[in-house]
Amino acid sequence: MAIQRQTRSSHPVQPGKTARNNDVFEQTLRPKSLSEYIGQSDIKGHLLVHLEAANKRNEPMGHALLHGPPGLGKTTLAHIIAREMGSQVRVTTGPAIEKPGDLASLLTNLESGDVLFIDEIHRLRPAIEEVLYSAMEDFVLDLVIGKGPTARSMRLELKPFTLVGATTKAGSISAPLRDRFVHNFKLQYYSEIEMEQIVERTAGILEVELEESVSNRIALSARATPRIANRLVRAVRDFAQVNDEPKISYDRVIETLESLGVDDRGLDKTDREILKAIIEKFAGGPVGLSTLAAATSEEEQTLEDMYEPYLLQQGYLQRTPKGRTVTQLAYELLGLPIPTDVQRGLF
Repeated sequence: MAIQRQTRSSHPVQPGKTARNNDVFEQTLRPKSLSEYIGQSDIKGHLLVHLEAANKRNEPMGHALLHGPPGLGKTTLAHIIAREMGSQVRVTTGPAIEKPGDLASLLTNLESGDVLFIDEIHRLRPAIEEVLYSAMEDFVLDLVIGKGPTARSMRLELKPFTLVGATTKAGSISAPLRDRFVHNFKLQYYSEIEMEQIVERTAGILEVELEESVSNRIALSARATPRIANRLVRAVRDFAQVNDEPKISYDRVIETLESLGVDDRGLDKTDREILKAIIEKFAGGPVGLSTLAAATSEEEQTLEDMYEPYLLQQGYLQRTPKGRTVTQLAYELLGLPIPTDVQRGLF
């Protein structure tokens, strides 16, 4: 189905989602195009092909699922896809769509070629998913009006659109929904060089001058995650401005990071508390997630989504059928004696 597309400015709409005070400021740091986007070269290469092909056919790009740890750029990519297509992006989250009528309101207000971005798409209710199937496949909306003997079905025609879903838990998405995405992209953690480039780009946007080696030091502490890098650059900038320093020095960076409890591996106080709790309270593990959450006064979801992925990726933590265990690297990090069974690799 051919569509007529015209360029429109992007004004995200977030039904049911509280706006954050720094949304506008975050938008200034987000890359506006694939050429500005640093890292994720494989995904960028595929998107360039798919976007160009869709534009040549005068059609919306196929539905895309973006998954990976938080802060790697899923939301940014969704906005870039819309911008590259010359379309508007509508933004919502899985939990915000509480009933089929909410989804119908979003879909029927889309123009041809628009992008609907659903963050935390793994949290969609089953009833919402079922309505979404026909919308994704045939651009129609099948709704049931009323209940009991008087219930009747109604079919609404939708304008062609692109659904971009984002999730940190791709495995939690039902197979029928996952299979309806034409493109499936997994975002990876960024390399040290890419993180340096991101730090330098952010510093340039914020009009902050960095001394030599500063960008590398911030990059090392950013957990290979652009969102954290941006936060650290802003923190260092604030400390420098308060002290009337026109240029950010290496010493200023070290002092700021130490005050934040962030080391050169990107680990913060909570990371170290998690590892220390497993070692000192549970003899190195295994320990269940709920027990660990109680021991560290953190929510299970917070541990699983915010802290575990990086600790696992860096090799400080392991998941076993019996629970979480720490590795030899964790003992070395905390300067604690390494048990014999850990040295032998028996966890």
